[in-house]
Amino acid sequence: MRFFINCFLLFFSLTVLSQNNLQKKNHFQTIGYVFKTSFNTVPSDFVFLGKEVSDDWKKTGFYAAGILGLIATDKITTKAWQNYVEPNIDYRLPNITPDFLKGTRENWTQGSNAYLTYPIIGLYVGSLLGNNEKGQFAGLNSLKALAYSTLVTQIALKTIFGRNRPFRPLNSQTVDGRNNINPNEWTNNNWDFFNGRRNTILFSDPTGTALPSMHVTAYFALAKVIQMEYDNYWVPYSIMTAVFFHNVKSHNHWISDMVVGGLVGTLIGRSVVRSSWKARGILDRKKQKKISLNYTPSFSPEFTGLRIVGTF
Repeated sequence: MRFFINCFLLFFSLTVLSQNNLQKKNHFQTIGYVFKTSFNTVPSDFVFLGKEVSDDWKKTGFYAAGILGLIATDKITTKAWQNYVEPNIDYRLPNITPDFLKGTRENWTQGSNAYLTYPIIGLYVGSLLGNNEKGQFAGLNSLKALAYSTLVTQIALKTIFGRNRPFRPLNSQTVDGRNNINPNEWTNNNWDFFNGRRNTILFSDPTGTALPSMHVTAYFALAKVIQMEYDNYWVPYSIMTAVFFHNVKSHNHWISDMVVGGLVGTLIGRSVVRSSWKARGILDRKKQKKISLNYTPSFSPEFTGLRIVGTF
């Protein structure tokens, strides 16, 4: 009888302990956990980013060859973009930047950028008030993706490649009809790389800042974070597209600059989320849920058909 009582007490203790562990965290516990995890995963964010490139060199080489092909055809594609896309998609989103921020140096709180950063801030603050852990992670991961996009494009890639931006229109010496521009900052040569950077690094003048597009990189990074966190493509990519085409002429890029920005941004967003999922135990659960199906034709007196074997 004592044995059964002890077993019951042990079971009861384990049950209470399990229920306590499953209890929802309070606001401060959630905030602390999200901040601690987001900060601690910064190194692994870049590890995952490196793995995205190095895990499949054949795929990486395929993309690199495709990018070279785009650069080689940039005169044709960029001229077509300038002639047929930009004139037909010409709209402006209302300026939602607060007055006290207007007129300051270019940053992520002004103009069309505000349509991305303010919703992210709103998502985080709303999740903070509602004690929503997933929303807080989505908000902080989005801000991290935005910061990484700025650092990777402005400090690293643009400094390495130093590509000059294209004249508008191509085969001219003007930009939107302006003749009083520095011809050393713009080019009609799609192979005009390795130019020196000038002034500030983060938001500098046009010299050597074409590849990749920082805005496209950030747009795709943010869209990828929200898409993965909420398993929804339509909302983040629709918003990203609408913001991108706002005042589309202002981007001043070759087609390949924008494509590379999209690829880099997607890798950044994916790496940030996968790093976060790994720390939160979500990545392992997703791997466990994967089902591998093998299809094998089978011919025998007892059975003729297609045999499907699933591995869980």
